[in-house]
Amino acid sequence: MIRSLTIVALLSLAGCATPNAIIQPPPTTAGDEAQYDALFPYYAEICALSQLGKKPGFGAELSSGIGGHAVLYLHRVCRKSSETYPVLEICDGAPDSAGDGVGLSVNAHYAGASWVAVEGRKFFFDGNLEPGQPLTRQGYEALQKQAEAKKIYDDVDFHDEVYSSVPADMTPDQAKYEVSVATDYAIAFGRNRYCGRIPLGRPQMLRIIDYLNELNRPYKDRSKVFDWNLFNHNCSHINHNALASADLWQPWPMDRSLLVSLFDFPVPKNEFVNVMRRTNDLPIDDIEALYDDPAARALLMEYGRLPTEPGAIADLGSIASPNDVYDTQSRIIFYDDPITGRYQHWFDRIMSDPRYFRIRDNLAYFDALYRKIEDGKRPVELYLHKRHITDNREAEAFRMFYRKYYDYIADQVRAVAHDNAILNGKNS
Repeated sequence: MIRSLTIVALLSLAGCATPNAIIQPPPTTAGDEAQYDALFPYYAEICALSQLGKKPGFGAELSSGIGGHAVLYLHRVCRKSSETYPVLEICDGAPDSAGDGVGLSVNAHYAGASWVAVEGRKFFFDGNLEPGQPLTRQGYEALQKQAEAKKIYDDVDFHDEVYSSVPADMTPDQAKYEVSVATDYAIAFGRNRYCGRIPLGRPQMLRIIDYLNELNRPYKDRSKVFDWNLFNHNCSHINHNALASADLWQPWPMDRSLLVSLFDFPVPKNEFVNVMRRTNDLPIDDIEALYDDPAARALLMEYGRLPTEPGAIADLGSIASPNDVYDTQSRIIFYDDPITGRYQHWFDRIMSDPRYFRIRDNLAYFDALYRKIEDGKRPVELYLHKRHITDNREAEAFRMFYRKYYDYIADQVRAVAHDNAILNGKNS
């Protein structure tokens, strides 16, 4: 029955796959990751990863579907050193903190966790490969030893069936690391990636950490067994809701009935498009639309921020090539409306506009937008009249939002000027 319902659900959607090779956009920043870190010290990345295909005859034989995988990266976050089980904490006191962070993956292999955390951006995304460096079997084996030294899966149980896919001479601990390469860490060994990077405030990051730690709590104390489910508890559900805990958008319901979930579940590639649009294209010049958006309204009132802000850019990565271990012909599909093809349209627009990739273009766009908002400011009474607000409590709530909004816009004009000065090598 589940198989039949799945086929019905998927046939109701049109699948669109990206090309095998990623066409690299202009550089993300004018300098490097340290420069971006100076502007936006706390940020998250939601990443859509392409399908995995491992060449035969070397370790476990692994493959995945063209729906791909999704991971989450949190900058300035660490694994708690006093815990063997994956527990997160803020790590902004660490030396040379630019580039420090953790990558999180949700994997059907796990029985004892909903997510695991891998420290080190370069290790997580690139497997410590340099740009253009090929992946050899020797390099693959060396990274496995580095991963085991990190003790990523200490105190995390895997489902028993995982061990049937690995060579008989592997220990259970070795098997955990073997089946997880290019899915939980060293992404570039076997997958292309499309990441949407989202600047956050420190309080928002703390909220995300609390959400994720609480999510893992029943698995840490062995009161539950984790069972990954495509339709109502997959990797994109958890990544989406981690950002929802910081009021970036509304949460995506999990663990609903199968009949409901079959037609409403998050897909990695769609989520890349969704997060890029949410953080770049929200109509922030429309105060009424923001007021009517529950997550945007809560974010502004509590944190003095909006979901769409400077610094939200795309970060892409390609499979290492030449590659002795993985197939480099890797696709990723998103599910689109068969009539309008709206996701394909949005994706093409994102990929063709430098403001979604290059921080200077991004700042220039927001500088012009904020100044336009200031120039077009209208009295609050006009909005109260237009919305037919006569209740005193409701009127005061809108007035407070109005004041907060225009104070925020003025602050953002100054913040963009400050960020441009840093990019230009000035002190202020």
